[in-house]
Amino acid sequence: MTEKSISRAVIKRLPRYYRYLGELMENGIVRISSMELSERMKVTASQIRQDFNNFGGFGQQGYGYNVEYLYKEIGMILGLESTHNVIIIGAGNVGRALANYSDFNKRGFVFTAIFDNNPKLWEENIGSCKVQPVDMLEEYVREHKVEIAALTLPKESAPQVAAKLVNLGVKAIWNFAPTDLNLPEDVLVENVHLAESLMRLSFRIKESGI
Repeated sequence: MTEKSISRAVIKRLPRYYRYLGELMENGIVRISSMELSERMKVTASQIRQDFNNFGGFGQQGYGYNVEYLYKEIGMILGLESTHNVIIIGAGNVGRALANYSDFNKRGFVFTAIFDNNPKLWEENIGSCKVQPVDMLEEYVREHKVEIAALTLPKESAPQVAAKLVNLGVKAIWNFAPTDLNLPEDVLVENVHLAESLMRLSFRIKESGI
């Protein structure tokens, strides 16, 4: 089964399955049925089975799913058995929050450097990273393996920095800047537009009459 044959909707649900299964393991639950998982996640049991069947099923008739096994299998599907080196460009509030969030490291996402153009922040330690000048970015990327670059920049700066990263060989951009990036097709971009998410919530509040 190739990734191209898996819908984006299924891929989008996989991290949520992974999170719930991790919580089940922490609570000592060894196995679970699709119906029980459905009740916890508010996803239909049929949808859960369809999603897992994209990858071979994982369950056993009359037994359900082995929680630890399913957790590990989904982790491998998501590529979490490997370590991913991540750099952050922008040491503002969002960049700081990312660098200080320890759960990323547990999932194999290791923040190795953070860059900013504000001299007052240089040499400051944020999480496990020391803030470096943006002018050092090119040298750093050339000398270190960088899989993912997180952009926590103003929208005016993001396209130029993203293009520079791509020219340096970075193939995955985690974009928090409120702008769309026009990058080559072989560059993977995951957009996290916080304002858009809040506006969607506003719409749901309006529709529900809260």
